[in-house]
Amino acid sequence: MIMEFSLLIMFSFAVTYLSGYFLIPRLKRFGIVGKDVNKPGRPEVAEMGGIAIVAGLTAGVLLAVFLNTFDNFDFNVVFILASLLTVLGVAFIGVMDDLLDLPQWLKAILPLFAAVPLIAVRAAGSTSLHVPFVGPVDFGLFYILVLIPIGVAVASNLTNMFAGFNGLESGMGSAIFLIMSLFAIMYWRYEMLVLFLPMLGALLAFLIFNFYPAKAFPGDIGNLTIGAVLASGVIIGNMETVGALILLIYVGDFFIKLYNRFPSSKWWGEWKYGKLYPVEGKVRGLAQLVMKLFNGITEKKLTLAFIGMQLVLGIALIAVYGIH
Repeated sequence: MIMEFSLLIMFSFAVTYLSGYFLIPRLKRFGIVGKDVNKPGRPEVAEMGGIAIVAGLTAGVLLAVFLNTFDNFDFNVVFILASLLTVLGVAFIGVMDDLLDLPQWLKAILPLFAAVPLIAVRAAGSTSLHVPFVGPVDFGLFYILVLIPIGVAVASNLTNMFAGFNGLESGMGSAIFLIMSLFAIMYWRYEMLVLFLPMLGALLAFLIFNFYPAKAFPGDIGNLTIGAVLASGVIIGNMETVGALILLIYVGDFFIKLYNRFPSSKWWGEWKYGKLYPVEGKVRGLAQLVMKLFNGITEKKLTLAFIGMQLVLGIALIAVYGIH
């Protein structure tokens, strides 16, 4: 098992890196670029680099299916293929949004329909959730028809909303899937590992292109996919509560943006002498709150701070669940 799981993460890393290496210059050549709003002059950077993440993830998952068929690598293939269908459905929504700039309300609703494959496989499985301080609660059809699609939609939109700084999406995503892979090992959830390890490898490879100064942005295709993989994995692994808690930082950002009516502009940092400050001194998101608390912070340190916070949160959850 150790050899197979190691192979998944290395293969996904390699496919993502090679995809990014060949993809990024072509994206720029065809004008698929976005402005790096947190730098002087707002230079253009290749957009939709998340295609490489999806390629690496898909390659890793399909390798696992191959090993299951020919090398006795045992896991529930039906769960994995249903999860992959859901993730690719959400990724397609990301492609449409990157190219067509979908309305926010439509982008929030469409992932509900991408969850249909997960609904189908979980309809024949457990419908119980472990509620903190309460224990297992059977939600029956409400879990299948309501909680699963909402979970996919909420997770994918949360990871898409907290973005826009070099290395933030792929860095925090890497931290999330590292922690969640440790949870999968702790609780022997092999199906979670089959999804999470390829995603970890893909995000680590993309971080090479995405970290400061970024050569590529993941775009909505990459950002939405991060949440979709997390939601799909915890649903088939029956670890939904942990999956929700690992997103607490994203939830904090959501409520700050909700208070500001989800600003479509001025959410970035105002560059002054190498540091970022909230535009007009107003906090419109969690990143700007950190800028204000530090009285200005470099983009690189801002990203590292959030990656560190995500790791600390994950370690705290492992400690709590380990003691429990």
